[in-house]
Amino acid sequence: GGGFFKKEKNIIFFSTVKNNKYSWSQAGTARSIINSMIIGVTIGFFKKLKLFGVGYKVNIKNNNLVLSLGFSHLINYIIPNGVFVNCSSKNEILLNSPNKQLIGQVAADIRLFHVPDPYKGKGIRYDNEIIKLKETKKKK
Repeated sequence: GGGFFKKEKNIIFFSTVKNNKYSWSQAGTARSIINSMIIGVTIGFFKKLKLFGVGYKVNIKNNNLVLSLGFSHLINYIIPNGVFVNCSSKNEILLNSPNKQLIGQVAADIRLFHVPDPYKGKGIRYDNEIIKLKETKKKK
């Protein structure tokens, strides 16, 4: 089912050619994507990641994110075009982008390098993420 939109003054109207559930869901998706584009260009999207763990740190070297996460090697992550990265401290990563999908994907990719472990909580977390720690097995 096709859809269309029209602009009147400062308002964009979305509608459908066919009046069925699928067409309206497509129109809603188009509205949401265009809304995200407008917000991205005017305000921008931000994500904050925090590193938890002894000796975990992050640096930026010529468009590469260099992560030290307790492994025997450093992890290099090439920052894609359209994402701006700032490290306010050695264990904080601030991401900024006008593209909502891209910034979410980059944040998820970085987090996957060391997902927080369920016992001590060491790893990379989103700023607002809460990790419920598991209880370790005690000897009787």
